[in-house]
Amino acid sequence: MRGLLVGRFQPFHRGHLQVVETVRRARPDADLLLVIGSAEESYTWKNPFTAGERFEMVDRSLSPSDRACVHTVPIPDIRRHAQWVRYLESLLPSFDRVYTNNPLTRLLFERAGYAVESPPLYERARYEGEHIRSLLAAGGDWKPLVTPGVATYLESIDAPRRLATLRSKGGGRDEE
Repeated sequence: MRGLLVGRFQPFHRGHLQVVETVRRARPDADLLLVIGSAEESYTWKNPFTAGERFEMVDRSLSPSDRACVHTVPIPDIRRHAQWVRYLESLLPSFDRVYTNNPLTRLLFERAGYAVESPPLYERARYEGEHIRSLLAAGGDWKPLVTPGVATYLESIDAPRRLATLRSKGGGRDEE
């Protein structure tokens, strides 16, 4: 048995980790494919981190036992909703269940015949990527919102400066 969880993880934060842990507790015998979506996007306000950087954040957040069962895979976006599920199926090992709170993702996977569950969100207003990126850019108190491993990593890549620069330049090439 294998589940699927797709996210951009910009950055990977404690809310994301809580969802992973909730899914793992619910299905301890199953593997989880953690898909880093929009893997081709980076250095924009909405997607400031590369797929490799996001992979690093996930890896630094998972426990050793979770690392054995959670398989992180970066996938570029094709921007074609009608073909997206089949695209993922062609790139990933088989999976039988999808975890999402995104209405479009739910719709697409349900239409393709998958069981879809919505794990509870963990303090959504506090643990939200846009909020954390804003705190990083402004020099705010962002460290409690990510794991210690992610905090150390974000400092090592000078993420606060990157976010401040992206914000001052109008967000890079983001279209949303």
